Amino acid sequence: MTRAAVIGAGSWGTAVAAILADHADVVLWARDPELADRIGRDHENDRYLPEIGLPPSLRATAALEEACTDADVIVVGVPSHGFREVLGAASSHIGPKVPVISLSKGVEQGTRLRMTEIVADVLPEHPRALIGVLTGPNLAREVAEGQPAASVVAIGDESTAAELQALFMTRTFRVYTNPDVVGCEAGGALKNVIAIAAGIAAGLGYGDNTKAALITRGLAELARLGIALGGDPLTFAGLAGMGDLVATCTSDKSRNRRVGVELGRGRSLDDIVTETNMVAEGVKSTAAVLEIAREHRVEMPIAAMVGAVLYEDATPADLVPSLMLREAKAELDGIR
Repeated sequence: MTRAAVIGAGSWGTAVAAILADHADVVLWARDPELADRIGRDHENDRYLPEIGLPPSLRATAALEEACTDADVIVVGVPSHGFREVLGAASSHIGPKVPVISLSKGVEQGTRLRMTEIVADVLPEHPRALIGVLTGPNLAREVAEGQPAASVVAIGDESTAAELQALFMTRTFRVYTNPDVVGCEAGGALKNVIAIAAGIAAGLGYGDNTKAALITRGLAELARLGIALGGDPLTFAGLAGMGDLVATCTSDKSRNRRVGVELGRGRSLDDIVTETNMVAEGVKSTAAVLEIAREHRVEMPIAAMVGAVLYEDATPADLVPSLMLREAKAELDGIR
């Protein structure tokens, strides 16, 4: 039987571990030994997925060596700011030809690297074709509850992609393959920034027309930068692009949208971040995304306004008017 290690016992890591338990012997790594003990004893992650039963076969540990040794696949669900450190600690226990799949949708501050690029940096001898990402419109609690959902596994090696597709897919979780690792991963990271903008608009009291405009123009920004990074334009019309963007911009379960809503209501970012025990990747990734956009000379006005609100004390109420009063343009400028 396949042995899978899931590194990171947040809501999404836990949900994916439960999915994998349908087809594999799964060990879930939690940083907190007490949380690992409770997951093993109670078959529930009471911190991040309370009241969701986990498969009795799912094991949990606080020891990276125990989780990773002899694993046939490594799945990393650590937030972007801790991804490198945790992967580095696990690196000596990861087999040389084991697929490494990222669940994290962010960009590393400072280096501006995507998570698969960090994997390649930390594991320089690891085959690039065995480093990939699982991404899509996947709100952790809904997936854990067994609500129908779809996702994409993007990895370079075609046979490994097919094996991972079978490993992740269940009766309620449909998985597609896509060789475009760059595009799939870029879509997952960039949509978080647009979700904060959508949340700000909702917090200010704007309605569905504004939401639709922000999502659509946000997709244009996401696609422009993703294509500049080397992504396939078609990827951004799929689950890793439009699908993930719609879910994150419209759902009350979206952490990034919730941050935007509270900002729109006039609360400070420090207060919002302090009260939540889960990471909103867009808060940390926006600065790096804007740096990448400047480097590639890609215009991202929505992301720029989010950055101004997050880091420069711009007033959320200025977000929509500043976008509406920009120079008039043709809709498809900069996309095709």
